Amino acid sequence: MDTQSLYYFSELAKDLHMTRTAERLFISQQTLSNHILRLEEYYGVRLLNRKPSLSLTCAGEYVLGFAETFNRESANLNDILAEIRQEDRGLILFGASTLRMSACLPDILPEFSAKYPNVEVRITDTNSKKLEKMICKGDLDLAIVLSGEENAGVIKTHLMSDQVYLCVTGRLLEKYYGDEASELIKNGLKGADVKDFSELPFCMLDNRMGQNIKKCFDAAGIVPNIYTTSEYMQISASIGLKGLAAFFTTRTGLLNLKGGMPEDIYTFPLNCNGRPFVQDISIIRHKDRYRTGYSQYFYDLILTYFREAERLSIDELLNSRREQSSSGIKNPVSSAPY
Repeated sequence: MDTQSLYYFSELAKDLHMTRTAERLFISQQTLSNHILRLEEYYGVRLLNRKPSLSLTCAGEYVLGFAETFNRESANLNDILAEIRQEDRGLILFGASTLRMSACLPDILPEFSAKYPNVEVRITDTNSKKLEKMICKGDLDLAIVLSGEENAGVIKTHLMSDQVYLCVTGRLLEKYYGDEASELIKNGLKGADVKDFSELPFCMLDNRMGQNIKKCFDAAGIVPNIYTTSEYMQISASIGLKGLAAFFTTRTGLLNLKGGMPEDIYTFPLNCNGRPFVQDISIIRHKDRYRTGYSQYFYDLILTYFREAERLSIDELLNSRREQSSSGIKNPVSSAPY
């Protein structure tokens, strides 16, 4: 069996498109096709349906499962042998959302690279659902995700409970609530319920967090006045910080906004069904993936970073202590209890 053909087959199964896969692998379409034919001749079965479009046959599904296991074990063997040779060279395939990566990597990488200067960290930026699939297939070594369904092939370690916040500018509150805004702010500091802010326009999220936020609106019997919908929290924040709509963020999101919050922004800890609305963030890896010394070190740095971030007060989190509004109400960044 040609192991290179097996690798090309597993890559083709990701796209199910000869041209795109060949371009991605920097080989000709004919070379890729020859490798697939070689595999089919070796196993004596068709692995792909060619018409009306490429799809895996039943036999192809089984060969793909074997290929993914083989590729993962081959990577494990390379890592083990490298450690035996005591080479500090290697590769970490790491995945997370842009938000979580931009929060942790600037702090983690200097320390990591100081110890392992010859190890490359290759990053994948996508949502939790896709990251979980990539871990299962062996396309990633480590990933930071919002905790979802349990998977027998995945080892999950809790990183932090990420409080969700409702953020809104003072001018937007005054526009929609007038003289009642001051009382709304005071109550919101103790924990905000979406029903109390139902008149505002909202930047909603089309991701796992957004699905959970929608449950808060459903529980309150409120249909949100949607201003924008986006998959990315950073887009919602950029719009909300201009005072156009209320938006949602998390402690991790606030790490990215550190020092960049405008003077008139209010940051309220969000409640759902009378309880703080928090999301569990975890780091995951495949149970059969070998962990090198450098990948273990990278893993430990991530754990330390998020556990320290969870202990920060909101004032420390944003590195800003400001007074807001003529009413003398403290910035909820300073006085929020989470």
